Amino acid sequence: MFQPDLFASEPATSLPPSQAGRRPRRALAGKGAPVAGPDGGADAARVQPPHDIDLPAVLEKLAEVSTRPRYTFMVLNLIARAAGTSDSAGPYVREGGQAIPVRDWLSDALIPMAQRDARRRAVVEEVRAQLARKGTLPADPAQAEQAIATELRDRLRHSGRTNVSRAVSDLVRAGLIRRHYQGYCVDHENRGAQREAVYTIIPAVKRALGHAA
Repeated sequence: MFQPDLFASEPATSLPPSQAGRRPRRALAGKGAPVAGPDGGADAARVQPPHDIDLPAVLEKLAEVSTRPRYTFMVLNLIARAAGTSDSAGPYVREGGQAIPVRDWLSDALIPMAQRDARRRAVVEEVRAQLARKGTLPADPAQAEQAIATELRDRLRHSGRTNVSRAVSDLVRAGLIRRHYQGYCVDHENRGAQREAVYTIIPAVKRALGHAA
């Protein structure tokens, strides 16, 4: 999906001598200024969406706003894929005849990355020990492995949802996507009860990724 050297490990930054040691000024939220909700829902209003952008510019924006630009780039590509012929992904993605919340779908799609983590074996053993202590680990080896795999997947999905939310917040700050939450009665920019996320990718960004917009 991407080349490992698309991003520099630590983007270099420099300031003129007259500005060295100064803290950057922070804009104060005045009347009419967007205020982010608990999940950064209003971030989209902070950046004007690009009318024309190419892939190097997308990568540059990610390197500027994200501490995990490679992961965030993968999330962006998956959102473009989930959007299909439209520009929006969510609130649900159809997969195997099921309607899956888009954040869960993104998390599940990225599970293979988490499974390659060096800590995975330690986590598997931790799950095995916890199930054994609770008395819920089946005696049959095949059933035990299935129970461990199910518990591990639930843990990975939980942490994956958090990682996806952070990556999406970076994408919103970069002005590459918009986010809102579709509710039972009314849509809203912030997450709440019975609301699921909807991610809208900027058409120019979708074209830059090679997806028809």
